[in-house]
Amino acid sequence: MKIEYRRLTEKELNTFIDMRIKQLREEGAKEDIDLAPALKQYYIRHMGDGTFVSWLAFDGDRIIGTSGMSFVEKPPYFGCPSGKIGLLSGMFTDPDYRRKGIAKELLTRVVHDAKERCRSQRQIWALSYIRTLDLFRIKILCNINFRDSNHCQ
Repeated sequence: MKIEYRRLTEKELNTFIDMRIKQLREEGAKEDIDLAPALKQYYIRHMGDGTFVSWLAFDGDRIIGTSGMSFVEKPPYFGCPSGKIGLLSGMFTDPDYRRKGIAKELLTRVVHDAKERCRSQRQIWALSYIRTLDLFRIKILCNINFRDSNHCQ
């Protein structure tokens, strides 16, 4: 099994949305609406303006893992005086592929994109890890400030 990692494009969007919905179901979400159209609208809009990025893991043509990061702004706080954060979501690995380091690799790639965004915009960003769902429902709650980067002043 050779896993390939690529950024999400509109070509994979429908499968990505299906996997996001599967993730939400696994987390116990109650389905009372068809969420797919709203998700599609969100991803197209935010991929287009650069405020959402995602990496996918492929086994051949099959998507087996997803990640996503939304770049948002909220009121500044002491841990992030710019109020600009990268919000991690959509971390999902197909149950048949869990415990193989796929989520870790996806996370590494999406965090790298967040750091590059920080450097290119010369701003301080905080990265909020909301949760990652892999073999166990693991909640990761932490902040990483990119203040120590020479490019983020």
